[in-house]
Amino acid sequence: MEESAPSPAAPPRPASPPPLATTRFTSNIVGPLLFLRDMLSFLLALPVALFTYEWLLGQSLVPSVHFFAVTAMLGSFILLRVSKDSYLQNLFTLNERGDSAVFDALLAGLVATALVFLSGMVENFSRGLSVLYVAATVTFLAMSRWPFHRMLDRMANRGVIGQRIAFYGADPGSIGAIQKVLAASDLSHLHFVGVADDRPKLPDVPGLRFIGGSDDLATMARRGEVDQVLISVRNLPAARLHEIMERLNSVCVDISLIPDQAIDLAPDYRVRLIGTLPVLTVWQRPWRDVSGMLKRTEDVILAVLALIVVSPIMLISALLIRLTSAGPVLFVQPRVGFNNEVIHVLKFRSMYAQQTDLVGLQTTTKADPRVTPVGKILRRLSIDELPQLLNVLRGDMSMVGPRPHATHMRVGDLFYQEAVKGYAGRHRVKPGITGLAQVKGLRGEIRTLDRARRRVELDQQYINQWSVWLDLWILVLTVRAVFLDADAY
Repeated sequence: MEESAPSPAAPPRPASPPPLATTRFTSNIVGPLLFLRDMLSFLLALPVALFTYEWLLGQSLVPSVHFFAVTAMLGSFILLRVSKDSYLQNLFTLNERGDSAVFDALLAGLVATALVFLSGMVENFSRGLSVLYVAATVTFLAMSRWPFHRMLDRMANRGVIGQRIAFYGADPGSIGAIQKVLAASDLSHLHFVGVADDRPKLPDVPGLRFIGGSDDLATMARRGEVDQVLISVRNLPAARLHEIMERLNSVCVDISLIPDQAIDLAPDYRVRLIGTLPVLTVWQRPWRDVSGMLKRTEDVILAVLALIVVSPIMLISALLIRLTSAGPVLFVQPRVGFNNEVIHVLKFRSMYAQQTDLVGLQTTTKADPRVTPVGKILRRLSIDELPQLLNVLRGDMSMVGPRPHATHMRVGDLFYQEAVKGYAGRHRVKPGITGLAQVKGLRGEIRTLDRARRRVELDQQYINQWSVWLDLWILVLTVRAVFLDADAY
């Protein structure tokens, strides 16, 4: 089949991007390289473990038993990695998902040991050598992470790993959004070669040369100048899409369609599969199944321990409140909690009883006359929040999470949910006694809209990045913030 000549009406093309290496791979080469790295780590660990065992103990071994153990561990490791599609990764998924090879190796070691026991070989099995081999394998896997990523970066920068991308559809807004999202992913192997379109009147796309029509794009693909075509035309009719694909299906090039919603919502979604149907997941329940049980267990254990430790402080505070001002010891305030439902949050009363504000219409200020002398101390040291440990045990709150706001809290002249976009998303989890925003210097009065927005951003960051270790880190920083944060009053 003869190549189509470039359209004579097309404008002159600017200089092409710097040529890539002669031997060039797409980022799918990452998976096979990961496999080679893992196998090399297992291979190098064997002589190291044998030498160390011989040097430390000098005991004889039964080769067949230990060969079975090594084979079982390696087989279990490969099955674990394959089940996670670890060897089908590219540069993007490797950066996003990380590398779980160390954990998989430890689990594979446990599986291999169990198989040895079940096979009746335990009498001739050296536990010492097993521990040394697992330790050596884990060490090599851990130590190889940085050089492996460094090698991939160098391969991408030199063009050994490269992906030349052309856009079809001269829509400056869509292409700009796509480039922004891809640039944020720090994928140095991507090279944008230009934009093609068959429409007669086209807007200029800043920073990209005009290639021509679909025939010119096919010609570039035949010459090896394009690896992937991204179709980014808004409101593209199905008939038109099939026509474009028909023109490009005669050449060896990847063709991908980016839906309008993916551009508009980027980067706030994840691509998931329901069967074979791809879906854009915009929101997902943060804590479910095991993670939900883990979070609840953490809350109960920490709340019980905290109550044991701070109960003397709570008793003294209750006595001082009772002796210095009229009214109840506890202040029960309705606030917005999980699933946007109203919960009743417990606090030590820090204001004069007749001046308390149940719905939060008036924000507390630094020299607020409604606050009692004892209340100032309680608020400054966050002692007034300690009764919320009972809310945690009751299941209304968590130890760590977005702070619950009063039902009528305002930022300036607007309600909080009206003033800050995405505010409702913080109610996908239970509110907390403390949170990421509080340890990042955003305790106290909400003085400005920027401050309110930053709080919500940090709440969303916490929800998306939650782990037990993050909770413990926030709790440690909370203790520090109680004594050093001047915004608490």
